[in-house]
Amino acid sequence: MALHVAPSFEQLEKLSHTRDADLVGRRLIDPRSNRGRGAQSNRASRFDTQSREPVDDGWGQVEDLKPFETIEHIERARSIITRNDSPDIGFDRSINAYRGCEHGCPYCFARPSHNYLGLSAGIDFERDIYVKVNAAELLRRELSDKRYRPKPIAMGTNTDPYQPAERKHKLTRSILEVMLETRHPVTITTKNALVVRDLDLLQELASHNLVRVALSITSMDHRLSRTLEPRASTPEKRLEALRLMSEAGVPTTVMAAPMIPAINDMELERILDAAAAQGALDASVVLLRLPGEVREIFREWLLRHFPDRVSHVMNLVRDTRGGKDYNAKFGERMVGEGAYAQLLRQRLERARTRYGLDKQVPALRTDLFTPPQREDRQLQLF
Repeated sequence: MALHVAPSFEQLEKLSHTRDADLVGRRLIDPRSNRGRGAQSNRASRFDTQSREPVDDGWGQVEDLKPFETIEHIERARSIITRNDSPDIGFDRSINAYRGCEHGCPYCFARPSHNYLGLSAGIDFERDIYVKVNAAELLRRELSDKRYRPKPIAMGTNTDPYQPAERKHKLTRSILEVMLETRHPVTITTKNALVVRDLDLLQELASHNLVRVALSITSMDHRLSRTLEPRASTPEKRLEALRLMSEAGVPTTVMAAPMIPAINDMELERILDAAAAQGALDASVVLLRLPGEVREIFREWLLRHFPDRVSHVMNLVRDTRGGKDYNAKFGERMVGEGAYAQLLRQRLERARTRYGLDKQVPALRTDLFTPPQREDRQLQLF
């Protein structure tokens, strides 16, 4: 029988006089039922009117929690290219072939999107994976629209395109095949070394200046990486992927993301140094941000793994967000504010210069684009 367990009194006592005192008495899922997952709870969607929580009342009648195995849901999407007008990011369109992400990062800003499916932003987000099996078919249709004008399409902006489900379904590979066929520019962000499986396609795209690949590396520490990103590739595998792609002529960058105060921020220079040695051309940093349900999921992760640092970490986070846990304002949400955020930016710029991660890379080409021929079109007159 899998039970809920609470942190020890000694761990919680340190929180009793802080802004995070509401964590006292928080019930977390027993680690024995939660192996390989980042979230420590599975709270109901914000849209649910009721919530249920199994509790052991001593009578042995509590229903056993089902094993947290991954459940794949086959989905036929209606569209595949998502548009945005955010001034904080350098693209206006993206593709996500999967909903949910098995990597299980407790800080993932995409978690609240699972609420719209009636699922939890907690373990459901990393357990219930929706697979858009018609992704390549939809992409071909949308690119063939006479009104379409090419600009780089970003992959990996919400969920990782090379998460474990990709090994079986190969949706990302099929999308890249369409990109290569139509000579369409694409950027990829991933935490998974599985990206090298598609090196043949990436190399061909790179020969036409149609691709950039960013590897996100959060920590070089094995234990920290395992708890922060339970089912992502190890730091060594990601560095190896950087090397293999760089040697094949694929332009690569490293993202030290997210930087978490008092958890992994001291590793910034180490991450960039290692990535530069493997051929990365550029580097960037994303400061931790905690929108919606992510705040509670991340705090519970802290309570599980770093109970003595909960208050310290969250106070530093608030220092970068104007005293709040999160600031969604455009222009500030990605970089933060205050002395800590400014110092992080200064460290990034100095490290980029020191390790040669400030190389000028030409913009991806859009002039080679050729719309695909759709098989469902009516025959044209000669």
